[in-house]
Amino acid sequence: MDSVNKREIIDYLYQDERHGKKFKYITEIILGGYRNTALYDKEDINEKSRGVTAMKFFKGQENDRIYCKEIRTQTGTFIVVAAILHRRKKSIGLSAKEIALIEKVGGYQYEI
Repeated sequence: MDSVNKREIIDYLYQDERHGKKFKYITEIILGGYRNTALYDKEDINEKSRGVTAMKFFKGQENDRIYCKEIRTQTGTFIVVAAILHRRKKSIGLSAKEIALIEKVGGYQYEI
């Protein structure tokens, strides 16, 4: 987890059983190598968004997102860093705010 946003993300994920279960389900999809774009998908909008994905919580309801950065180490280990929590995505497409968040995460460099 991104150290700057760690507390906010953890508090969000474990605020209740519903959120904890959804997070566990999304991580099982990621770790199992499955593809479910309704819950976890690339946010490949431009060059600045390279490696950015979104965990999608409760689409059609709160519609929260955790924007993540996917990294592969030199030894091939796959890492997903939960970087920024975005609550209550309102638009069907991506708003200017969401594009800015995605590009911000795309620019993050993590020491591995």
